[in-house]
Amino acid sequence: MRAAPGGLGGVKAGANYVASLLAAEEAKKKGYSQVLWTDAHEHRYLEEVGTMNMVVRIKDEFVTPPVPAPSESSILNGVTRDSIITLLRDWGFLVNERPVGMEEIISAHRRGDLREMFGCGTAAVITPVGELGWKGESLVVNGGKPGEVSRRLFDSITGIQYGRLPDSHEWMTSVE
Repeated sequence: MRAAPGGLGGVKAGANYVASLLAAEEAKKKGYSQVLWTDAHEHRYLEEVGTMNMVVRIKDEFVTPPVPAPSESSILNGVTRDSIITLLRDWGFLVNERPVGMEEIISAHRRGDLREMFGCGTAAVITPVGELGWKGESLVVNGGKPGEVSRRLFDSITGIQYGRLPDSHEWMTSVE
């Protein structure tokens, strides 16, 4: 658990990062790059990965945990997350903001329906999850490679940021 409802998880605060450092070091000792954070109550629903929002693709549905009001949330309502949701919907994908539990992820993986998982945030934009460790089990996602849609999202968002692609949503502001 990185943060709990009623704490600082729903706002950008240094305390959110400090609380995650020990778990991150333990994950690195096991060969993982980041920590997958689950909810504070049941420890089974995805919240974030590292310091990023989380998106999962099961078949052709993209799922990201819902973000309640900051005072009730342990999940940051990120701008990159919102941009991804907007682009995915523009492209005709089904996107749901709903709880997604580890049992659902493991079942989807076993059926071959877990197509992509990625973190998203300001600094990294998109960070694909190639392998997920959970209670001694290893789940390799998309053969350990970035998914086609996460690559497209990265290219689109960075293309808009650097002016290589049109900004049809008026996300950019020109500063003179």
